[in-house]
Formats: sequence, structure tokens, C-alpha cells
Amino acid sequence: MDILLNVIADKNIHEKITISGSKSESNRLLILQKLFPEIAIENLSDSDDSIHMQHALSTDNELVDISHAGTAMRFLTSYFAVNQGRETVLTGSERMQNRPIEILVNALSDLGAEISYEEKVGYPPIRLKGTKITKDKVQINGNVSSQYISSLLLIASKLENGLEIELLGDITSIPYIKMTLSLLTQLGIENKFEGNVIKVHPKKEIQKQVVVVESDWSSASYFYSIVASAAMGSEIQLSAYKKESLQGDSCLAEIYQHFGVQTIFGENFITLKKEKESNKGVLEIDLKNAPDIAQTIAVTCFAEGIACNLVGLHTLKIKETDRLVALHDELSKLGAIITVTDKSLHLKKSSEIKENIAIKTYNDHRMAMAFAPLALKVSIKILNAEVVTKSYQKFWDDMQQIGINISEVKR
Repeated sequence: MDILLNVIADKNIHEKITISGSKSESNRLLILQKLFPEIAIENLSDSDDSIHMQHALSTDNELVDISHAGTAMRFLTSYFAVNQGRETVLTGSERMQNRPIEILVNALSDLGAEISYEEKVGYPPIRLKGTKITKDKVQINGNVSSQYISSLLLIASKLENGLEIELLGDITSIPYIKMTLSLLTQLGIENKFEGNVIKVHPKKEIQKQVVVVESDWSSASYFYSIVASAAMGSEIQLSAYKKESLQGDSCLAEIYQHFGVQTIFGENFITLKKEKESNKGVLEIDLKNAPDIAQTIAVTCFAEGIACNLVGLHTLKIKETDRLVALHDELSKLGAIITVTDKSLHLKKSSEIKENIAIKTYNDHRMAMAFAPLALKVSIKILNAEVVTKSYQKFWDDMQQIGINISEVKR
């Protein structure tokens, strides 16, 4: 489905939006719930990724296909590796079969897991023979996707002797590692993270409890972008959020002050309010701890005529698409002067945005959603717009509630 977003007529916005639970928290908790049935989960994410995760955890089939769900691929690799007595072939979409899994497979193999590649070495599909793991120490590079590390942490307490992970070199995406550890702590699983070593103690069972998932901060980023370009005094209330968040993307509250957006924390909600004009100075920011909001920030800077230098983006090369190349190509079509390296993005100040440009989404939900707020400036086409369901089922409905007129177009 290709859609046209017509420029919003009234940029004075006052709306309330409810966003479903964090995909990151939900997928961690779904694995933990399978290991510890004492857990009940509320406000679970309705994203495609979490739906794929639930299906994978409930099926008895040998072949498990998780489509585009990268988080599910990584977390399920460890889960099925220790699911004793079960043999599983874990696969996904064509793009997923070109996203590396070797670092995680090597770490699990070092612990004694039985994993082999069905086709290309280092990539899905993989065959896992669930086995009992007694080794309790492993090393893994700290500058890889934090999902590899979290995958190991999620199963750690169910290993006979627990697990000690030594992270080698620089550590990136620390907030996501801390999110996993915070959830373990919440469940009563003892752990500690000191220096470059993480230790998780074994745990046979936990107390019965209900865990409420906080709404997704990555999804909130698109509303930050909208408010940044909205009329002075505009505000959008989002629920359900908390000030002491486990999610690394909650740094949005600080970052978007550069665009004159103030975040007001209420009881289980936040209000985004346009209080000042955007700071026209160059935005210099290291996003190594929150790479998923890079696309939104880059598009906001372009919309507001602000130059930016975004670094710490090396993990974007292995997402649903090569997000740095995709950002370069699509922003350039709109008139941006932009350069990218394998780990950074550099955007020059611009004063013009070309209209009615068709934005390719590359099967990447964040490409579609990051570019949507440009409708406050110009009419814009989004190709394969349905891709947003990967993380945000009712995104286009919420955009219409904001006041963006959306119509389907034929190619």
C-alpha cells in the first residue's frame, strides 16, 4: 500500500494518543514468561515482532519462521538452544537471512550449545538441538548488537550454574542491557554488572507477579518530531510512560529540547509541548545508546533546517535495511545535503524541502514512520506504508487523529 500524506492544514495540535507497550520490554518478558510461567504480562506490545514472538513460543513445529522480527531471531536463538529435547530450525525473511547471527551462535557454542547453519555460515536459518548447558562463563564483544548480550542474559538464570559474561572492548547500547537486567531484578533474579562483567545467578522459580509493560519510547519519537514542527503551544499527551524508564530511547526528552519541545511527566503519561523555536545551532549527538531514534532525529533536523552530526550508528548497518544508506538516499531525494559513513550521519542546513517525493521504506518500519512528520511541511508519499505494523499497528490511524490527511495512491 502506497499512501499520500497531504500537508496538515492546522498546525496547532492538541491531542491525546495511547501507544502500546514497548516491543523491547515485551519481547524480553515473553521469553522470561516461557521460562517462568509465574509471570503475567499487561500492556503487551501489539507489534508484528511481538506477535511473531508469541507464535514462535507457542508452536510445536520444528520450523519456526519469525519473518522480519530481528529481536525474536536473537532472543529465540538462545531460548531454543537450551530447550532440552527439542530440535528447531529458526528462519526468517530474505532480509533476516542476510542479517548476521554468528557472534551469538559462537558464544552459545562456546557454552556447549548444539547449533548448525542450514545454508550460509554465519546467517539464518539455523538448526538448534536443545541441550543442557553447565558451563557458566563466556566472552562476547561489547560493541556488537546489545540483543546478542540480552539474549544470553534472558536464559542465564535457567542454566544450572547461572552465567558470567565478559564483555570485550567498548560496550554499546548499555541502556538495553540494563533494561534486561532491570527486568531480571524485578522478577527476583539476582544479577550484577560491574566493569565489563555481568553475572546472573541461577533461579529455579519465582514468585507469581504481574508485570506492566511501559509504552514504547521509540514510537513516541515520531510525536516528538511532529511537535517540533507544529505551531507554538501545540501539545500531544502520550500514555503510558514513566520518568524512571528502562528504555534507552527515553533520552528523547532531553534531545528534543534542542527543537523547543518540553516533556512534562504526569501520572503514567507524558505531555510534549512546543514551547520555543528550534535551536538553529548544529546538533552534535552520540546515539550509540539509542540508535533506533537516529532516523527520526535526522528527519526532524532536515524539517527544521538544522545541521546535525550523528555518531555511534554502527549497528544501523545490520537492521531491517542499511538505515544509513537508506537515510542518505531518501533525504537526498527531498533536497538534503547529506553524507554518511559506516557509523555516522552528517546533514547540512537546508532551506527547501521538495514536495510530493515518494519515500522508499525498504521493508523498514522506522523509515516509514520517521518521514511521516514531514507532512507538517510538505505533501509526501510513503511507499509500502503497511510496514509500520512491525512495531506500531495503528500508526496511520494516530497520524490521522493528529490531523494529517492520508489517501491511498496507485503506482
